[in-house]
Amino acid sequence: MKAILLAAGKGTRLSSLTDKIPKVMIPIAGKPILEHHVEHLAGAGIQEIFINLHHLPERITSYFGDGRKWGVRIRYSFEPEIMGTAGAVKKLEAELRGGPFLVVYGDNYLEMELSGFIEASAASEGVGTIAVFEKADVTGSGIIEMGRGDEVVRFKEKPAPDEVFSHWVGAGLFYFRPAIFEYIPSGYSDFGLDVIPRLLRDGGRLFGRCLKGGVWAIDDLDLLNTLNAHLTHPS
Repeated sequence: MKAILLAAGKGTRLSSLTDKIPKVMIPIAGKPILEHHVEHLAGAGIQEIFINLHHLPERITSYFGDGRKWGVRIRYSFEPEIMGTAGAVKKLEAELRGGPFLVVYGDNYLEMELSGFIEASAASEGVGTIAVFEKADVTGSGIIEMGRGDEVVRFKEKPAPDEVFSHWVGAGLFYFRPAIFEYIPSGYSDFGLDVIPRLLRDGGRLFGRCLKGGVWAIDDLDLLNTLNAHLTHPS
């Protein structure tokens, strides 16, 4: 099985840090957040990983090289202009079409066991599975309503307060079958804004898988400090 780690974003709200390093290379508990992802993927038996690049790409390629240090093979996909979360995947369609694959948002820290997610997702039908978790304030997230069998029946990206219909949100982790490429246009596109709404509108089947662990964003310094404190002194 293959995976793509999305790592092209600059992280403008962390500009004091990301002027010098990509957001995904910010240290979390002593190592770059992207390294945590590579280790988790390797631990789940995934041996082929793609990483998309844009901002300061050499800081990532020089650190990870070909991936052999972690027991994986890493290949890179440079984007002169950012392609969006789904556009980055579409760019690698030829490499990913051979079977199911994972998409991981590289700037989220996930406390979970990947093997269980992969096993449960493989047993579901449809185009794929999105990992979800509960969140109090969902106005900055993609919210998800699940029906029978945890099938996704409604989705809204970054709802206004009066549009909130669920507190289940996407965790930045997908299991996709190659059929997903039917819903991703060429060029720039985003899973939350473009692909998932189109998939549901066209009758595609997507399932949700509830995470038991935490999902931590590092979108600003307060969130970054909170995560580091949590990992240093877990409650």
